[in-house]
This record gives sequence, structure tokens and C-alpha cells, in this order.
Amino acid sequence: MSLKHSVCRWCFEDTPLLKLADWCQELGIEGIDLLHPEEVALITDLGLICPVTAAPEHESGLGCIEKAFNNPDHHGTLLKIYRDLIPKAAEAGIPNVITFSGNREGLSDEEGLENCAQGLEPLLDLADQHGVTLIMELLNSKVDHPDYQCDHSDWGVALCEKLGSTHFKLLYDIYHMQIMEGNVMATIKQHSSYFGHYHTAGCPGRNELDTTQELYYPAIIETIKATGYTGYLAHEFVPTWSDHKAALTDAVRRCF
Repeated sequence: MSLKHSVCRWCFEDTPLLKLADWCQELGIEGIDLLHPEEVALITDLGLICPVTAAPEHESGLGCIEKAFNNPDHHGTLLKIYRDLIPKAAEAGIPNVITFSGNREGLSDEEGLENCAQGLEPLLDLADQHGVTLIMELLNSKVDHPDYQCDHSDWGVALCEKLGSTHFKLLYDIYHMQIMEGNVMATIKQHSSYFGHYHTAGCPGRNELDTTQELYYPAIIETIKATGYTGYLAHEFVPTWSDHKAALTDAVRRCF
């Protein structure tokens, strides 16, 4: 059984959205990640969905990767942002909304965990009411996002356990976690119940998923399938091939 595939919009931002949607239809890709809710209507008539959205850029700068739920000073603004976004996501048929921990800025992992739980807990009932899942993205703090706090699976799993809600899970980014901790397949087997969405990319470089990379995606995909996962696998690599459609075609082929 094949996984449902998606592609992250920002990685193919030079391709017009409707052209990217045409590629998706041709390649058997069912969704486009990281559209804003108001953009989704442009692809629904083509039989595509947006599996996950993110908060729009806020004038305060809050809600981005660096400034998020691990700082209690941000909670008031973040609650307003997400209380507006969650119903809009549901109305647009988007099942997942990304959240971030924010950068440590001197916080211990214990403090950051407690602060994130306090900030996210008031949103869980609203997410439940609208059938939306909040997903916190696991990102690497070694290469791409220095000082980011939710940079290890165990920390993210601990937050899931603390919140104890089926409407809060993790976005397991295979590229990012290969950089931080490796052991990708074993982690997926152990913690799959906490993973609500997956992102792919080659490592190192965050480019194509080809044989120049250290990750062997066919085996990783079989591991994900074996967990019974029914969500989306979204390709979030930055294409370097001159033919971007060919790069996406190759990624899908390696992950079926």
C-alpha cells in the first residue's frame, strides 16, 4: 500500500501554484503543504488538499520558528493567532496546523517543555472542536535553525505525553532528525504514535532524495508503512536539478 504524498509549496515557489498542482495530479501527489487557508480553494477543484498550514507572518514576529511557545511572554499573542487560524484551517479542509517551540535563549529543556505545554494546552479544546491537529515540527539546531528547542524526538515525545491529547502530535522531519540524532527507522518504530506528519529531504544538503545522499528512503518508507500510518508524506527538499518536475518525480518514485 502506498503512502499519500504531498509537496511543500515553498520548495517549489518559482513554479506557479496551478502548474505545481498539475504536476501533483500527474505524479499521484494528493496534497500541497504550507498553503494559507485562503489559497486552498485554488487546488480543491483539482482534487488536491493542503495537509498542513502554518501561522501567517505576524507583525510582532511571533509564531515563527524562533519565537514561539517556549516563552510565556509570547502566549497571549500566540493564542490569538492560533484561535484565528484553527477554524480557518478546518473550514479549508486542512487537517494539521504547524506549531514551533521557539529558540532556547537560555531556557533549559525542562523549562521550555513546561512553557510549551502551558501555552498549547488552552488550544487543545478548540482543535478538538474543529477536528484539527496541532503538530510541532522537529527541526535541527546544528545546521539550519541554531538554538531551536524542539530538536530531538525524545523532547517532542515528552511534550506530547505531557499534553496527553490526540490533537497534538509531532511533525517528524526525516532530514532534520538525521542531522540531530540519526537512528531514523528505529525512532519511527518506537514513537510512530506521536508522529502526525512526515517531511522528506536528502541529507546532507536538503536536496534531492537520490543516491548521493546518506538516507535510504525506500527502507524508511517501508518502516513508516509498517506502523500503519495513514497521513501524508510531504517532500520538503530544495531541488538542484534544472528540471524541478523530474526531481519531484524521482522523489515520489523512491518513496512508494
